[in-house]
Amino acid sequence: MRWLKAVPLLVATTIAATTMTTVPAALATTAGPPSVRSFWLHLNSSPTSDEMLRTEAQRRSYIVLNAWEESLIPTLKDANPAVQVFVYKDLSSTRSYACRDGVDDRQLPAGVGYCDADRNHPEWFLKDANGKRLEYSGYSGHWQMDVGNAAYQKAWADNVVSSGKASGFDGVFMDNALFPCDAYHEGVCPAKYRTDAAFQDAYKSMLANTRGSFTSAGLKTVANLSNARLHDGAWDAYTEHLDGGFDEWWLTFDDTNLLSEYPEGWSRQVAEIATNEARGKLAWVQPHFNQGADQPFRYALAGYLMGTGKTAAIAELADTDRYDNASPWHPEYDWKLGAPSGAYRSVGTNVFRRDFACGTVVVNANRTGSSAVTVKLGGTYADAKGSSVTSVSLPGTSGAILRKSC
Repeated sequence: MRWLKAVPLLVATTIAATTMTTVPAALATTAGPPSVRSFWLHLNSSPTSDEMLRTEAQRRSYIVLNAWEESLIPTLKDANPAVQVFVYKDLSSTRSYACRDGVDDRQLPAGVGYCDADRNHPEWFLKDANGKRLEYSGYSGHWQMDVGNAAYQKAWADNVVSSGKASGFDGVFMDNALFPCDAYHEGVCPAKYRTDAAFQDAYKSMLANTRGSFTSAGLKTVANLSNARLHDGAWDAYTEHLDGGFDEWWLTFDDTNLLSEYPEGWSRQVAEIATNEARGKLAWVQPHFNQGADQPFRYALAGYLMGTGKTAAIAELADTDRYDNASPWHPEYDWKLGAPSGAYRSVGTNVFRRDFACGTVVVNANRTGSSAVTVKLGGTYADAKGSSVTSVSLPGTSGAILRKSC
């Protein structure tokens, strides 16, 4: 689970606001549901406790587990019957480490076992121009499969539906719905799919042809669409055959790399949320930053709030691929901004604002290091410190979430 493109380096900046008085603490409990939903990807099989499971079930909307962690589902559902629990399955690979002494593990991280495919369906393995099977670079034992093969598609879906339903999962998290043909082996495309267009057609075929199996079984589907922003129309084309998409690298790539506005930048990633919300689909977004890194946190959360409606969810990750304990829970997640008054709007060059019944969100998506822009709010709002402000001054790649009494 990784694909990252570099973005410009962030220069340390500050966010200023016009401070007047301190607003009442009761503002944080404005009536209505919280404006933020979150998720937990528990994929490293790290130890859990009943207390941890119950806490996260009560405050996360979606949780993803490995297939062999099915025993955790009853505790999660007992704590919160509404939480949706998804099973992890790699769409693109089979795993040789899950094949032991010629027998595939009972519960797999993929939809097809390596032993079975190696023995009975060698044609399902994608190969390079020399006829060599393609193994993921940096991920030993991950062997790339031919998602465009109709027999593979059917076997994958049949196996995943059967095991998912039997274990009590609500949905399937499909990892690695890929876009570049040299994904996981830079500079080497499969002999069968020598262009990105051909490669993407294979994935669209996989998603379209398996869609009926999952809808008939009542299983929701969310796929990892990392770097979809770099391929025009790719997010919508893939999610057309899914219940949702996950963007593994969203707006902030670490504490010092924040995505600004340009054709494949800020607005395209925010649109992933907005277009999915408009079509009744899920959007899970994952910014990357360390706990306590205030600017990337507020930039990402403000960006999320620019697009969210009723289903989208956000959770950050500090260390790449470290999917163990749930991400930190931020006080801002419990803020109740109320219903949005509409879509976000431009209030300056690459500066955007979205108003809510009980607050407003402002983002300066200009390049990192660019001059601060002052936005007059047209009223009095509370900032993160509880102080009342009538304007905010935001440098490039920063955001502010503000509340008001209502």
